[in-house]
Amino acid sequence: MKEKLEAIRKKAIEKIENSSTLDELEEIRISILGKKGELTQILRGMKDLSKEERPIVGKMANEIRETIENKLTEVKEEIKEKIKRERLVSERIDISMPAKEKRVGHRHPLLKMIEELEGIFMNMGFSVVEGPEVETVHNNFDALNSPENHPSRDPSDTFYITDNILLRTHTSPVQIRAMKKLKPPLKIVSAGRTFRFDDVDDTHSPMFHQLEGLVVDKNVTMANLKDTIDKFVKEIFGDDIKTRFRPHYFPFTEPSAEVDVSCLECRGKGCEVCNGTGWSMEILGCGMVHPKVLKNCGIDPEVYSGFAFGLGVDRIAMVKYGIDNIRLLFENDMRFLEQF
Repeated sequence: MKEKLEAIRKKAIEKIENSSTLDELEEIRISILGKKGELTQILRGMKDLSKEERPIVGKMANEIRETIENKLTEVKEEIKEKIKRERLVSERIDISMPAKEKRVGHRHPLLKMIEELEGIFMNMGFSVVEGPEVETVHNNFDALNSPENHPSRDPSDTFYITDNILLRTHTSPVQIRAMKKLKPPLKIVSAGRTFRFDDVDDTHSPMFHQLEGLVVDKNVTMANLKDTIDKFVKEIFGDDIKTRFRPHYFPFTEPSAEVDVSCLECRGKGCEVCNGTGWSMEILGCGMVHPKVLKNCGIDPEVYSGFAFGLGVDRIAMVKYGIDNIRLLFENDMRFLEQF
C-alpha cells in the first residue's frame, strides 16, 4: 500500500510540473483527488488493512494529498501569472500612437440662418411665436382671404391630409392664430417648415423654410413696412445693399409688393452674376394686411392697420452663402456642411 501511495505521489508531481494549462491541471486533480481518483480509491480500500497499518497508511495518504494539492496550487499560480504577462503584452495600448480624430458637430446652416434672422427681428422689438406644421384649411387659406378658386388650393400644389387638414403651405397661419389669440398691438415673427408641390428647379423644394413677420397697431403705414425691410436687409447683407419694391398681388395684403436686393457680388454696380442689372433675386413678399384678414381675426380694420412680410430662409441662405442648389441644404453631405 505504501509503495502504491508513493508511486501515485511521484506520478502526480511529474504530471503537474509538466502541465502548461489550467485545463490540464484540472484533469490531473480529478484523476487523482476526485471521487473516482487513484488516491481516493486507495483510501477507500483502507478498511481491508489491519488496525496497526491503518493509521500509518492514513497519515501517509493525507500527507501525499496535501503535497499534491500544494503542488497543484503552486503551478496553477505560475500558469495564471504567465497568462497575465502574455495578456499585458498582447493587449498593451501604445499611448504614443496618435488618437482617433473626433468629429464634432455644429449647427446646420439653415438653423444658424433662422437663429440669425430671429435675432435681427428681436433686436427690432419683435417677439418670436410658433405654430403647428399640420394646419386647418381655414387658417391656411380662408382666414387669409384666399379665393376658393386660387391655384394654391389645388391638390396639385398643396399636400392635403383630409378635406379640411393639410400641411401648411406658408407660416402665415401662425399670424392668424396670433391675431385671434392676442390683442393689438402685435409685433411678431414666426419661422418653420412649410410644404408645397414645388420642385421645378434648383432653387425650389417640396419642403422649405419660411420666416414671416406681422405688425398690427394703430396708424401703421407702408412707410413703416419699407423702413423695417430696409433695416433688415442692411443688417443681414450689409449697409451698402439697397432694396427695390415691385408691385405684386397677394390675397392677404393690399397693397402688396415683392422685394429685390442689390447684387451681393458687385454691390449694385452690375456684373456677370446679375447680368449687368445690379440687382439680385427677389428675397421676400410683403404688404399691408388686408382689412378682410383683420376682420376675420376679430380686429377692427377701422381702428387698426398692419403690415406683413414673408421670406424664404433657404433662399436667404443661398443668396448670402452663394449656394446654387437648394438640395445641398438637405442632403447632409459632410463635405458641404463642414464649410459652415
